[in-house]
Amino acid sequence: MPEQKLAFQAEVAKLLHIVAHSLYSRKEVFLRELIANAADACDRARYESLTKPEILADDSDFAVTLRVDEAAGTLTVADNGIGMTRQELIDNLGTIAKSGTAKFVEQLSGDAAKDVSLIGQFGVGFYSAFIVADTVDVISRRAGSGEVWRWTSDGQGEFTVAESARPGRGTSVILHLKPDQKEFLEPGTLRQVVKAHADHIGIPVRLAGTETETLNAASALWTRARKDVTDEQYAEFYRGISHGFDAPWSTLHVRGEGRLEYTALLFVPGTRPLDLFHPDRKSSVRLYVRRVFVTDTVTGLVPGYLRFLRGVVDTEDVSLNVSREMLQQEPVLAKIGTALGRKVLTELAKKAEKEPEEYAKFWDNFGAVLKEGIYEDAERRDEIQKLARFRSTANDGWNSLAEYVGRMKPRQDAIYYASGDDLARLRTSPQLEGFRARGVEVLLMTDAVDEFWIPAAGTFDGKKLVSVTRGTADLSKVAASEPPKDTAEAPPPADVAVLVALLKQSLGDHVKVVRVSDRLVDSPVCLVADESDPDRHLARLLQAHGQLKAPVVGVLEINPRHALIRSLVALAKQPGNPDRLNDAAWLLLDQARILDGEAPIDPAAFARRLASVMTASAKTA
Repeated sequence: MPEQKLAFQAEVAKLLHIVAHSLYSRKEVFLRELIANAADACDRARYESLTKPEILADDSDFAVTLRVDEAAGTLTVADNGIGMTRQELIDNLGTIAKSGTAKFVEQLSGDAAKDVSLIGQFGVGFYSAFIVADTVDVISRRAGSGEVWRWTSDGQGEFTVAESARPGRGTSVILHLKPDQKEFLEPGTLRQVVKAHADHIGIPVRLAGTETETLNAASALWTRARKDVTDEQYAEFYRGISHGFDAPWSTLHVRGEGRLEYTALLFVPGTRPLDLFHPDRKSSVRLYVRRVFVTDTVTGLVPGYLRFLRGVVDTEDVSLNVSREMLQQEPVLAKIGTALGRKVLTELAKKAEKEPEEYAKFWDNFGAVLKEGIYEDAERRDEIQKLARFRSTANDGWNSLAEYVGRMKPRQDAIYYASGDDLARLRTSPQLEGFRARGVEVLLMTDAVDEFWIPAAGTFDGKKLVSVTRGTADLSKVAASEPPKDTAEAPPPADVAVLVALLKQSLGDHVKVVRVSDRLVDSPVCLVADESDPDRHLARLLQAHGQLKAPVVGVLEINPRHALIRSLVALAKQPGNPDRLNDAAWLLLDQARILDGEAPIDPAAFARRLASVMTASAKTA
């Protein structure tokens, strides 16, 4: 087949430019990334050889080999791993088949200082080679295949693929170093970088020369005793498997003994992965069986609500002859996952108690994911509820449910919450006015998951979780802590009933009910959900995802003590004002919708009515 020239995927082209210019101060990262890729290739070949021993032939000594050619100015990183076919070279090196790619590229600003942290979250992988090389050749032979292919690029937007030659299986990455990067031809520099960034790699990293020299410890870090591993070694291992630059927020190194034999080295990242909420995101915990890498995509190894974890699990209790597909039904892995989930939650609880400020950083990054466990894991629901943190009307920080219960007012028998998309809008929501006047704290829920775990849990510490934007608000048991700003008495109930009837008549099916409110103090009107309907925020979420065919009609509540409502009551008692009352009804509904984060039903009609009211007001001024 003749040489073929192809273009990089647009996202790759942008990533290449940013990597080459943003990571210059951390240029040695390229060697960490290439060695990690080579070691993974060896792990995959080792696993495949369990069912196809012939692919190893007479080469079962896995290694990553560094070769220097000073005359040519090249550094080669070679492995005898699984190798790649022609199509795999194109797919793996010419495109980014990873969830979150589009979002990642959108967030790149071109500012090197800002982009480096994003690149760390996304992972730079193979493309880091262009930090130090102006041209890169990749020569690869897939295990079990006789075909050899060469991939070549200068990182400027295109690459070529052609037939080549290579003894044995595996991949050689040949870096044609830039003139100012020749330090990576020096053995001393290579020793230093490998020791610092790849000592934890379980595959030997060798420097070829007059005598071949092994540069790393070549023992899996998780197999060592905790007392023999430094914090920096843990951090570097984490960076190696995450392809990032941040330090882990927390490290958990545990060994299971007895009925389950396993070792786990797990990390909570210091930053949130960009694809954390992407539906295609897979677990980032690798499974090993007796130090043999098996897969990094097995589900159930850790609970889904802990999918932010990175690390490895190595077990003695799974057969290496089990296919990757059958692993999904392997009961031993489910038991290990249960045990690991318990240990992680215990560690989080310790951190929350001893280091609340540090725990707040964790919650900022991963709280919305952890809350999924409240409805997914009934067995540990109480544990996760205790770990959960929420914004509140009581302060600007994070609050636990236990802290809320400790601050409850005398005779208050429920935990009140409001849910929505925007924290600032929730804080100023009219539905909170009656609660604030009585000093009743309200939790502010802004994560979509809140609408699902709350019905599943229902209560905490025997206290029911009650939405302030759904059903009627019975605050009669709690005495007001401050008098209302508007101390005027409400009009007689019979007169208010006339206005209520006229408002309902004007608005028709656009409201389910019009009624007098106990929750309003300063505002004239608000919208809430009927007791038999889903909360308004949940209804919007369901409608946005096509789960509701039609909008859920809300309940319009009016404040009879408000000056505007009192004047409308008076207007309703006078004959001959149907048009003014009809316009007022629609303006009240649209005002309530705007305060609730929704658009007016008919924006043009809303503008016309508002202009009419303002004109009339100007004439009487």
